[in-house]
Amino acid sequence: MTGDVFAGTAGYYARHRPGYPPAFLAEIARRFSLSGAGRLLDLGCGPGTLAVALASQVSEAIGVDPEADMLAEAARQADLAGIHNVRWVEAHAESLPSDLGVFQLVTMGRSFHWMRRDQVLESLAEMVAPAGGLAIVNDNCLVRPETDWQRSVAAIQEKFLGTVGRVGDGAFVPPAESPETVLRRSAFRHVERIVYEFERQWTVEQIIGYMYSTSVPVRRLLGDRRTVFEKELTEVLMRHSSNHRFTEPVRLVAFFAFREA
Repeated sequence: MTGDVFAGTAGYYARHRPGYPPAFLAEIARRFSLSGAGRLLDLGCGPGTLAVALASQVSEAIGVDPEADMLAEAARQADLAGIHNVRWVEAHAESLPSDLGVFQLVTMGRSFHWMRRDQVLESLAEMVAPAGGLAIVNDNCLVRPETDWQRSVAAIQEKFLGTVGRVGDGAFVPPAESPETVLRRSAFRHVERIVYEFERQWTVEQIIGYMYSTSVPVRRLLGDRRTVFEKELTEVLMRHSSNHRFTEPVRLVAFFAFREA
């Protein structure tokens, strides 16, 4: 993953990407016995969504991301939440500083698919305490159509930007292997997969903000067509809802992985 995939998106990401459900956060705390004493490493932390949510349950958290803008936004979000035990480090997951220490828990929220996964897991085997482990989580992409209104969003994006799965200035090829397959050949081969299904509510403003938060550089690619894009998207969405709210069925998949005893 290059350091500019999400360039210019940090503010939109922090404001419009949803957080994680309480049931998932509670499950992390239970499985890893978070009692305020351990240390947390959040890889691909973005604007600090997971690190800030879990910081009160550890003695120290370190958020790592290759993009300086994301880390600046993460620090801002931590300050707003009154969180002062998080340190932010600019680095790739594949080349972590050697002095980070040992961790009870490593989290990767919406980020593992960007990494050289085998390489990262090999490094983490030396950084995770014997009783510790990993929590890896990902959920729906809003523009992957599940409902009529989401299909309309996808159609508008395709109309303005085409169908190429762009990432920054390149294209994204999803990993061929599942996270579970990769984990089972690592030191963290004891894996449990849990699926959380629930609904999210969106407004038009939030939907547009989400689209500007993704690795597809929507805002930059639109250029001076941005106003037209937002107007057309709003008009299309209004046909789907009389109360200007939109329900997304969400499927959030979490992997809890522990090293072999």
